[in-house]
Amino acid sequence: QVQLVESGGGLVQPGGSLRLSCQASGRSLDHYAIAWFRQAPGKEREGVSCISSRDGSLHYEDSVKGRFTMSRDAVKNTIYLQMNSLKPDDTAVYYCAADGSSWYHCGGFQPTDFGFWGQGTQVTVSS
Repeated sequence: QVQLVESGGGLVQPGGSLRLSCQASGRSLDHYAIAWFRQAPGKEREGVSCISSRDGSLHYEDSVKGRFTMSRDAVKNTIYLQMNSLKPDDTAVYYCAADGSSWYHCGGFQPTDFGFWGQGTQVTVSS
């Protein structure tokens, strides 16, 4: 079993930056597919970024390309989401997720593809 705990959310002004962290415990994430999702009030949970376990490829949702960067630190067993040039539309609860399939490819990744979830961290972008 993998336990995931997010941190780093908060209130930031438009144009600002935040870095979210997702600390994993229980197992190494080395061969897991990992992803960030977000859910705004009244909206469905949507994918933000994903790292494929099959080939390590990175995928980003179109609206965050060029602004968000996902990375992983294998030593710390932690994944990150660096968010720059934040917009009010980025306001949501952000979740990290993982799945143990070693052949997972992130193309078209969906919440139902992932079996392990953190509790979420709130990001609010407002002036």
